[in-house]
Amino acid sequence: MVDPTQLGDWTSLRDRWAIGGLLTLLFSGLARWVRGVTTAGALAGAAVCLILYVGGGPGAFAALITVFSLAWITTRLGYSHKQKLGIAERREGRSASQVLANLGVATICATFLIFGVFGQTKAALLAMSAALSEAAADTVSSEIGQAFGETPRLITSWKSVPAGTNGAVSLRGTLAGIAAAGIVSSVCLLGGLLLRQWLAVSIGTAIVGMVTDSFLGAWFERRNLLNNDSVNFLSTLVAAVASAWFARV
Repeated sequence: MVDPTQLGDWTSLRDRWAIGGLLTLLFSGLARWVRGVTTAGALAGAAVCLILYVGGGPGAFAALITVFSLAWITTRLGYSHKQKLGIAERREGRSASQVLANLGVATICATFLIFGVFGQTKAALLAMSAALSEAAADTVSSEIGQAFGETPRLITSWKSVPAGTNGAVSLRGTLAGIAAAGIVSSVCLLGGLLLRQWLAVSIGTAIVGMVTDSFLGAWFERRNLLNNDSVNFLSTLVAAVASAWFARV
């Protein structure tokens, strides 16, 4: 496992851009081919992939692949049931705004690493890991909950609501989201982004972000004060900031 404190030594900056560019072309092309994203989404994903690789190295790329794979698989589980409910994701894939809403915070963390902003490498890596883990947890919890969950309940009142209601949660969906956070954080650990003792912090703050997403959906999105992309971005930001705070403590 790579030592996160030595991340800058794994290869030269010029080689990072070259390797990252090649992997970006392969990843964005594959994502578009399997209809995981729209054409605009593929372009946004390409920018995200390149920055994550240059800033976080192979471990960040592996985490990105994991997030995409979990989202792609769970989006297609129970798809016909979701179609009947009118809550299925579009077949052409996620848009550029959806990609940036879910991965924008992790990309910002990678940008900080590239330019040495704040000089807190380990904290930025932890924040990146937490943001990626939250993005996976939020998507997986929603998709599994809508496909296989019991009658969902609104997180603020615990009243039964129709599937797809903003702020609704289910036990199966929540457990699936926690598992997704654990998977992505474990990939980050194996990829050298996390110190071993921070694995629980990454998972825990990702769960906090996932719960925050539900509250924001119930309080603001249902009232049309925020849209889904804004809620997703803010929930990943909560996970990243909370994890960085733990790192400083």
